[in-house]
Amino acid sequence: MVYAKGEKLLRCKLAAVYRLIDLHGWTQGIYNHVTTRVSQDTEHFLLNPFGMMYNEVTASSLIKVNMQGDIVEEGTTNFGVNQAGFMLHSAIHQARPDIKCVVHLHTPSIVAVSTMKCGLLPLSQESCLIGDVSYHSYSGIVIDPDERQSIAKDLGPSNKVMFLRNHGVVCCGGTIEEAFHITYHTVLACDTQLKMMP
Repeated sequence: MVYAKGEKLLRCKLAAVYRLIDLHGWTQGIYNHVTTRVSQDTEHFLLNPFGMMYNEVTASSLIKVNMQGDIVEEGTTNFGVNQAGFMLHSAIHQARPDIKCVVHLHTPSIVAVSTMKCGLLPLSQESCLIGDVSYHSYSGIVIDPDERQSIAKDLGPSNKVMFLRNHGVVCCGGTIEEAFHITYHTVLACDTQLKMMP
């Protein structure tokens, strides 16, 4: 496959983030998602084929979709797109053009913090580095298109971290690098908070 230079670089960086998440042990089989916006003009973004493990994702296997969920380019596999992952990420990409990359995780520590009434507390350097945090009342797998507005509203106009109550977190960035940086510190902040508990 032949890609424009900018898209090729984005594909390589996004595939590298999938590998980094796997190396850190943050995967949950095939059920996390990381996306990046390809172009502001076309409103396309890249995401993993549903069914591939994180250590299997390559730059060419990434699927390109539009904001309506139509596959623009299927990549090198015959796997489809996880509809729940698409709904969550498209809600954020559509509402926040400043966000180029979205990472969704649900490690045990993140899920534990997402269940706490207090949420993430400013107890560590890492929790302060990620900035203001939003919360969304997660009510099951996101398959209802109407929930996109609620997700966008809860994230707000400037926050880059949103906990999905009783489920996980989405970490966003203006670049792939920033999104991974925020994700890394969010994971550390949640781990630290849990270790402080009696």
